[in-house]
Amino acid sequence: MSRSTDGTDGTDSTDGTDSTGGRDGTDSAGTGDDSTSTRTRTDGIEDLLRLHAPQVLGALVRRYGHFDPAEDAVQEALIAAAAQWPEDGAPENPRGWLIRVASRRLTDRLRSDEARRRREERAAALTPADAFVAPPPGESPTGPGGRAPSEDDTLTLLFLCCHPALSPAAQIALTLRAVGGLTTAEIARAHLVPEATMAQRISRAKRAVRGTEFRPPEPGDRDRRLAAVLQVLYLIFNEGYTATSGPALHRTDLAREAIRLTRAVRRLLPHEGRVSGLLALMVLTEARAPARTGPDGELVPLDEQDRSLWDRTAIAEGTALAEEALAGGPAGDYQLQAAIAALHDEAGRAEDTDWPQILALYELLVHRSPDPAAALGRAVAVAMVHGPRAGLAEVDALAGALEGHYRLDAVRAHLLERAGESEAAGVAYRAAADGTLSEPEARYLRTRAARLNP
Repeated sequence: MSRSTDGTDGTDSTDGTDSTGGRDGTDSAGTGDDSTSTRTRTDGIEDLLRLHAPQVLGALVRRYGHFDPAEDAVQEALIAAAAQWPEDGAPENPRGWLIRVASRRLTDRLRSDEARRRREERAAALTPADAFVAPPPGESPTGPGGRAPSEDDTLTLLFLCCHPALSPAAQIALTLRAVGGLTTAEIARAHLVPEATMAQRISRAKRAVRGTEFRPPEPGDRDRRLAAVLQVLYLIFNEGYTATSGPALHRTDLAREAIRLTRAVRRLLPHEGRVSGLLALMVLTEARAPARTGPDGELVPLDEQDRSLWDRTAIAEGTALAEEALAGGPAGDYQLQAAIAALHDEAGRAEDTDWPQILALYELLVHRSPDPAAALGRAVAVAMVHGPRAGLAEVDALAGALEGHYRLDAVRAHLLERAGESEAAGVAYRAAADGTLSEPEARYLRTRAARLNP
């Protein structure tokens, strides 16, 4: 469930960006404009670098065993590529080029002084037999025995970045830096903190995983670790789709990065229902993004949105993903939330929404998970099926679990307004506005309160 007040029902879930998970296509080729052609070429190179960055980092971490300096070396190689490739063109083997350059930078770094030489010796002693060896120019990047760095390294790197020793905030920051390829400054801006603060957070995270062997988790631990990876991707998307603080409602870069990374995980685990369900949830939610704000950036609730603006291509993709995820086995949290999002997206008008089916899905979701946010979404579904008074009773029952959370006040205000209790609804809207750090949400909630109690 999203933290958004879209509809104040908790059903505008945290699920997706556009159907491509990437740029919006406005700088398309073929216009005959040299500057447009240059932008298109630069965008393509940037996408190429983001695709290969985690694989290159994985190859270096496996070979040298030092996450922090390896990550720095990869960043240097990416900078070099960003400077050279737009002019010279991308090499035939971009990943091999990046690995060679990053390996040389890392080797130079390790040899720069006595301390680094000691780390190089320890890394050499710990190097596994199948360690990757950077190939000479023109050869494919394979190690002894023919093993090549691949997207498997992306998943292994995600497991490392989401190590249980790290806090959720550290997991998110390290994932965006090491796997997403965002700079420290970009991550800091997205979280509205100083760059120095974010740099310290990332450095602490790197120190915490230092010495961790670069390999997938053991089979017995895999499900738990994968759940942590998906939760981090879900949190990144949540923060992108509905920013918890600041002047912007939607941080497109974070939402799209979460979708891109989830797509990468799904390519590696195509039959894992949780992954397909999460991707469906993201895509279906982000499909509604074009209608979430008005001309002046004001929040537009779900039941008032112009549904002709919704991305129908994304909705078709998300619905197919949700159906596939549900057909693959027992329905988990992400699959159920995706199914709820699909029912919202398939309704041509707000009054066409299949609320009884949504309530049935919420019943399953709440039965599976004690998440109070899911219970709040169920309370809204109860109100839409059985009336606002029934929904208010459910909201009151959640007061202990969600005490002081603005979403509880926002939903209570919405249901009080539907029940005709304008004065009480206005008070609840103001309480919700005082509780959120999101400026667009606060403005929306205060506007609702003022309309009821001028």
